[in-house]
Amino acid sequence: MKKYLLCVLMISTQVFSQTYPEKNLNTKITDVTVFLQGAQVTRKGETRISSGETKIILENLSPFMDDKSVQVKAEGDFTVISVKHKLDYLNEREKSNEIDSLQERIENIESQIALQESRLQVLAEKESLLDKNKDLNGETSGASLTQLKQAIEFYDRELSQIKKEGIITQQLIENLNEQKTKISRQIADINLQEDLPSGKIEIRVESDISTSADFRITYLVENAGWYPNYDLRVKDIESPLTLNYKADVYQNTGVDWENVNLKLSNGNPNESGVAPELETWYLNYARNTIFKSVYDRINPNVANVKGKVLDEDGLPLPGVNVIVKGSTVGTQTDFDGNYELTLPNNAKYLVYSYVGYKIRELPISQNRMDVKLETDQALLEEVVVTAYGGELQGKAKGIQIRGTSSANTARRIETTAIENQTTVEFKVDKPYSIPSTGEKLAVDLTEYEIETHYEYYSVPKLDNSAYILAKITDWDKYNLLEGEANLFFEDAFVGRSVLDAKSLSDTLSISLGKDRNIVIGREKIDEFSKRRTIGSNKIETREFRILARNKKSQPIQLTLFDQIPVPAINEIDVDEVELTNGKLNEKTGEITWTLNLKPEEQKELILKYEVKYPKHEKVLLE
Repeated sequence: MKKYLLCVLMISTQVFSQTYPEKNLNTKITDVTVFLQGAQVTRKGETRISSGETKIILENLSPFMDDKSVQVKAEGDFTVISVKHKLDYLNEREKSNEIDSLQERIENIESQIALQESRLQVLAEKESLLDKNKDLNGETSGASLTQLKQAIEFYDRELSQIKKEGIITQQLIENLNEQKTKISRQIADINLQEDLPSGKIEIRVESDISTSADFRITYLVENAGWYPNYDLRVKDIESPLTLNYKADVYQNTGVDWENVNLKLSNGNPNESGVAPELETWYLNYARNTIFKSVYDRINPNVANVKGKVLDEDGLPLPGVNVIVKGSTVGTQTDFDGNYELTLPNNAKYLVYSYVGYKIRELPISQNRMDVKLETDQALLEEVVVTAYGGELQGKAKGIQIRGTSSANTARRIETTAIENQTTVEFKVDKPYSIPSTGEKLAVDLTEYEIETHYEYYSVPKLDNSAYILAKITDWDKYNLLEGEANLFFEDAFVGRSVLDAKSLSDTLSISLGKDRNIVIGREKIDEFSKRRTIGSNKIETREFRILARNKKSQPIQLTLFDQIPVPAINEIDVDEVELTNGKLNEKTGEITWTLNLKPEEQKELILKYEVKYPKHEKVLLE
């Protein structure tokens, strides 16, 4: 009778101490679901097993396997008794031929360096010989003026040539040494991975007869993931917004993914699945209470962070993952270890992770954050664990979308969006390959043309610039995640921003930067700004003129913001005198004007207010 069994793992290690016939199972990675952090790998293989008990062995697996996630499904007339996962130090993965190639490049560079250093010695000998003979054989007193002039010109010409060639040669040696350092760093990174043990799974089965067996093994691996980013393009304010939804995928699991069925999921299996619980709220006097919002950024003035990631020896680490904790915003360091990241609101920590190094989590404290990573010696410790993991969910019909693969090719690929109850997956409809190099692979998921309402926004009291806002309604249907966005307006790159997909608003507002064709000015009118005394009170008046001009060829809608002060005590009164049809929020003092400006049209607004307060006091106004 045919059986379909999900393995039940036995914790006891005594079972494995017995001796059973062993059989290697050749498997192939067929499916990979890449999460924001980590990936689920599915392997399939088939073999024949003899009657009795047999130990099925899978070798050369990733050393970064999560042992708690290992699960085995088997189909055939047999029983899976137990499964054990461990790290195999004796059967290291096959060394890469890339090391030999890189070593040859180093040897070639060292030969060039030796040749150039020999040339420097020759130049030094030439200079020494020239210096010894510059006195015209010690008989300068008998030399004619012409001979002396010829000798000086000869000495100047030869010495200048020697010095020039010496500088060029020294610079060439420095360049060669720099190349050698980079290649040595690359070899060290490869050796770091090659020296790691390989993952190994042992499956003990029992059968009454000789039979065929099909196995499906799934597990989670670390050192893989993806993060979203976007290109937002606006041709003009009368055209729809074009949104290119892209994914930067990386994997450094130690095993190449060749022609696998690839999915990208916005789930994160590393997040806790435990529902939060409220603790007792003890109310005390204010003087005994310290309050700090959990949403406050450690340094709210930091909007962008850049820096360099180094190893313990001070050498740059390329391919380090730098992610804003609790978000999908991230990037990787370049070949020189440099990174740059635009931060979303409420960003508090950056997480730095790299294969073979300890993960570092640092508070965002300044615009430049240089980091050193320490080698993780724990990776060299053997782990022998039996484990069972539940089936990860995620199969449902979705909508059809298109995308491209931009990993060194412009070939178009098909993708499908799958909406599950808690996650969204993008499925690449054709087999895809991702090598285990840790390098970022850019995959275009899809492109949307979105009908967008454009508005201009300005706070001339703080900044005379006009910012253009793209407002998207029903944005939830696009399955967007929080991520960095490159902004292009009227065929020009205007900067970077963060697409705040965590917003609870029905309308998603995206700032597209400044528009220089909208001119705004704010000036104080001194002749109407004065102070006078009436009885026991002083009255101060302030008046400002605000000008807004549209130099574009299209009409625009411009929203202007300004303010009047809000009294904090009853002895101070503030009265608005003139607001030019502006709307006043009496609680905040904020004034809003919504202007519709035709091409080349200019409008003038007046803001005037009075402040009354006791004459023996002083207030600070603009």
